[in-house]
Amino acid sequence: MLTPPRGLLATALVTILLAGCAYQPGIVERMADDDPASLLEQAQQQDPEQAAQTRLEAAEILARQGNATQALDVASTIDDARLPPQARARWALLLAELGDSLDDPSAVIQAGQNIDELDLSADRRLALREQLGMALLDIGEPAAAAQALLRVQADTDDESLNDAIWEAIEQLEGGALSDLGRDGDSLTLGWVRLAELVRSGGGDIERLFARLDDWRERNARHPAARSVPAELLALRELRGTEVSHMAVLLPESGPLAGAARAIREGMRMHHQNAINGGGSGTRLSFIDSSQGSLDALYQEARNRGAQVVIGPLDKDQVTELETGDSVPLPTLALNYGNSESNQARRLYQYGLSAEDEARQVAQRAWVDGHRSAGLLVPDNDWGRRVGEAFWDEWRARGGEVSNAVRYNPNAAATESTRRAITNPQPDMLFLLALPEYARQVPPTMDYYYAGELPVYATSHLFEGRLNPQRDHDLDDVQFVDIPWQIPDAAVGGEDALPFTASYRQLREESDPGMFRLMAMGVDAYELGRRLPQFQAMSGSEMFGATGTLRAGQDGRIQRQLPWARFVNGVPQPILIPGIFGDERAE
Repeated sequence: MLTPPRGLLATALVTILLAGCAYQPGIVERMADDDPASLLEQAQQQDPEQAAQTRLEAAEILARQGNATQALDVASTIDDARLPPQARARWALLLAELGDSLDDPSAVIQAGQNIDELDLSADRRLALREQLGMALLDIGEPAAAAQALLRVQADTDDESLNDAIWEAIEQLEGGALSDLGRDGDSLTLGWVRLAELVRSGGGDIERLFARLDDWRERNARHPAARSVPAELLALRELRGTEVSHMAVLLPESGPLAGAARAIREGMRMHHQNAINGGGSGTRLSFIDSSQGSLDALYQEARNRGAQVVIGPLDKDQVTELETGDSVPLPTLALNYGNSESNQARRLYQYGLSAEDEARQVAQRAWVDGHRSAGLLVPDNDWGRRVGEAFWDEWRARGGEVSNAVRYNPNAAATESTRRAITNPQPDMLFLLALPEYARQVPPTMDYYYAGELPVYATSHLFEGRLNPQRDHDLDDVQFVDIPWQIPDAAVGGEDALPFTASYRQLREESDPGMFRLMAMGVDAYELGRRLPQFQAMSGSEMFGATGTLRAGQDGRIQRQLPWARFVNGVPQPILIPGIFGDERAE
């Protein structure tokens, strides 16, 4: 991910806070300047308004003394609504800077929730808004981040924000991108048009830069025309490297043959739509990976003239590849190996990993302010792997696990759910379950008076077809899924989905149980075409049918998925609360 430089305004804010010139004495009795502990004790005896100001003084002293972590702990618990205007502005500036310095974006977001109501000078408001935008980008809220950063650029014309704005905008799904451009000013519309032309270029670098040059001529005064985002400039080095022929290694027999057929169907349908849309398409050569060694399969791919290999699908074969130094041809494996990391050069790995989803659940629940989790996962190898992925991510962030329960998928959910949510009760529940089992959990929680406990889940609890009558029991459960499965929640409707033509054809013809794999085939085709770009630019990403896809440092493709919440049995969007007036869907 790009890490854009902070603007001059943010630098000025740091200087102000370190110098202490933002500080003005409060109306409460002052304690010794080096005694924040006494101030905090005094606050416990005061009325709410005085206590808020006393705690603010304590936090400021702690910050000046270099105790940033303790200062953040104190500042983040202050009820800022109790502060008078000037003190509230001091609190916001202090909390934002502490959050920034301690890499705690939630603190920066808390500070900037009501930014337009704060008694701030124009420069300080701009600096705080820039920090807010960067923090929103850090937690995976690109729409809100783009709005914040674009407001700063509109007032400053600051080109140094270009890379951060581009990072936010390129993550927006189609509907969110359209919403940003709707009623936007010329600055915002310019960015939206730039994103649209880049997305429509696919893997054709020559076509992309011809259109980019045309956009720059028509928008010569736009900041992105004067200083093209670094990620786009880097694409110039890829001219002449377009992929015209891919070999696809998929088994035609064996236990993976069914999954392979679904992936193959997605690729073929999307390939045909690329040709029908006026493109040349990329030639596909399908090779049966259930026959012969990996060396023989690569030799066959070379004999057919392939530049890129997609596959294999078998986990053991992927493990064999990732333990070598390199692969014979640039390769997009369709699974993840068993090693801790991928060691092979030119090897990328992509799949629909439940472990990735579990880690995203942990990240989101932490950002939402939860600290104690209950786990409810099936008592099998799948449950163990996914549960450990959540556990590791949660503990790495400082969270606690109050109860971890492995359930029998063939038994009723009553007793397992009770154990997961009681003695002690966590402040959120992580649920890994298929639909039949998942639908039993919320009613059981209601029975044990825990109906208000937030539930976060992976995609597996949603069948993929709307069934409000049966899914009504899942109301208020939050879950991640691929954009193609939750178009209304993810992007605001089918028309805004990536690769809409392929979506409609595959949705009509597919078995719901195989639809995610067909979507995976579509994205595998598009990723294969873009492998030169991913090789040359470590921060490259693609908005695809199965999420926003980007490669980690070891070549493993990471998926960022949209969130949904069941409302009356139907998946609806979830908005980050309190930012720009947005609230969670009702």
